[in-house]
Amino acid sequence: MKIILLKLKGKEFHGLQRSEGSLLNKGKQMELRQEILQKVQAYYNESFEESSEFIPGMTPVPYAGRVFDSNEMTNLVDSALDFWLTFGRYSKEFEKRFSEFLGVKYCFLVNSGSSANLLAFMALTSDQLGDRKINRGDEVITVAAGFPTTVAPIIQYGAVPVFVDVDLKTANIDVTQLEEAWSERTKAVMLAHTLGNPFNLDAVKSFCEQHGLWLIEDNCDALGSTYGGHYTGTFGDIGTSSFYPPHHMTMGEGGAVYTNNVKLSRVILSLRDWGRDCFCQSGRDNTCGHRFDRKYGELPEGYDHKYVYSHFGYNLKVTDMQAAIGCAQLDKLPYFIAARKRNWQYYRHNLTKFEDVFILPEATEFSDPSWFGFMLTLRPGAFFSRKHIVEYLESHGVQTRMLFAGNLIRQPCFNEIRQLDQGYRVVNELTNTDLIMQNSFWLGVYPGMTEVKLNYVIYLIERYIEK
Repeated sequence: MKIILLKLKGKEFHGLQRSEGSLLNKGKQMELRQEILQKVQAYYNESFEESSEFIPGMTPVPYAGRVFDSNEMTNLVDSALDFWLTFGRYSKEFEKRFSEFLGVKYCFLVNSGSSANLLAFMALTSDQLGDRKINRGDEVITVAAGFPTTVAPIIQYGAVPVFVDVDLKTANIDVTQLEEAWSERTKAVMLAHTLGNPFNLDAVKSFCEQHGLWLIEDNCDALGSTYGGHYTGTFGDIGTSSFYPPHHMTMGEGGAVYTNNVKLSRVILSLRDWGRDCFCQSGRDNTCGHRFDRKYGELPEGYDHKYVYSHFGYNLKVTDMQAAIGCAQLDKLPYFIAARKRNWQYYRHNLTKFEDVFILPEATEFSDPSWFGFMLTLRPGAFFSRKHIVEYLESHGVQTRMLFAGNLIRQPCFNEIRQLDQGYRVVNELTNTDLIMQNSFWLGVYPGMTEVKLNYVIYLIERYIEK
């Protein structure tokens, strides 16, 4: 490094400039990097290796959590040493590997699963889609029994969600009501695979094809689930994933949008990257070779293509440090999926004796779910309430969760819309949705659930019911 001296209007500014000589010392840089990464691994071994001892009633049993080892930490530090703070080499690696895992052509990393849903929906509002574009006032079929950010983009844009009831055993859309939900204004179906359980993709996809509708699969809770031998998230026009810590793999925060449609891929990329028309990656210029020689809209000819905007977009990119963690997590994904399936089956087998008390979950026909949780729904007329058994489990260190919003249209965020009695439509009565809101909760099946922990939860449920 050498010191440079700048003079401006009589003032002196000192700064540092990287010399060519320092760039040649790659051997020393790599030696230092390896030393740092080895120490990170040693730090992990000292700080994060947890005791395997489980003390019932004292050791917490979380519903979900991050599962990682030293590889995630060394990747994270390796990325930090590059000090490339935005989308970079790890981001590119993750997009490529994640596309290959799912078997899709295009994948785009974003900063959360909620952003992924926003991006997926907003892509369908692009003028570039012509008559198939979703306009304000158009309808999108969905369910109210789920997570709010599956529905939020529809409402925020000014489209109309059409809510259909769900099946109690799968907690997914009741496909027998699809035709009744359709209208001349219907443009799309946007649904999540509830708790990892695929919805009936044969029926939904056939319905969409019959009526010329877009299909968005919110795959945030179902990474690794299959239907008819193919991964969920790949059946529709667009799929989304979340990498928040409770999900199947994590980057801390993070998500992905994926598609096989080349036109949609270009719209998604534009919307993710500020809405710009240019597709140059961060730190690169003039990939197309026409940065200064074209005419766009009413801009002057030759206007810098890097600052031409074809959409009203966002900056939803992930950082390379997050992607570095994701790359290490991808190596563990097959194990994570297998563990979730195994833990769910363990609950199902050992709680079957309580079918007179609970409506137990079932996998959708033709599916092999990568489960996010094990849902229990008290049968109407049960001799205890959801509130009481949940409080009992929580008081003994077992975390529980509701099925997210329960019935979204009964949430405070719907107060104004509900009072106006417009802005959404309900097909028939949401009877099962309301029952789930009142009587359902779910337990964790994430890879951190050992057999000892599973047995403890089962024991608590047995003891509570027998009392």
